[in-house]
Amino acid sequence: MADISDSAARAARDLRVVFSRLRRRIREVAQDTDLSPSQESALTLVGKHGAATASALAAAEGVRPQSMATTLAALDQHGLIRRAPDPDDGRRQLVTLTDAGRARIEGNRQVREEWLARAFQDRYTEEERQTVLTALELVERLSQP
Repeated sequence: MADISDSAARAARDLRVVFSRLRRRIREVAQDTDLSPSQESALTLVGKHGAATASALAAAEGVRPQSMATTLAALDQHGLIRRAPDPDDGRRQLVTLTDAGRARIEGNRQVREEWLARAFQDRYTEEERQTVLTALELVERLSQP
């Protein structure tokens, strides 16, 4: 990293650390104790992908198909997903959310968003919130190709 300035290296390190901590904290806010973190993650993944096979979900999550099958079985027991035959290939099943699964994801999203908004309201002045918004515009450039 000889051609990278100290400030760029520090910004990269600090941003990664802060985002990791914030992501963990946001996850903690809406954690329900009846699902494991991997089950919560898989439920969110099913919500994002819509109808998907277990093997596609396993690939997207970066886990073995057997692990995903176990996770999906637990979500099925909680009534959060449903499985139906794939109309294109009857040997496969497509996994989708039930109404309860959608409600859970939406509820968690709302709780997290409300917590974060309340934290900004309670911990920062208006000027500081505007500074955060400006900084986020700058950070957004990192997500662009």
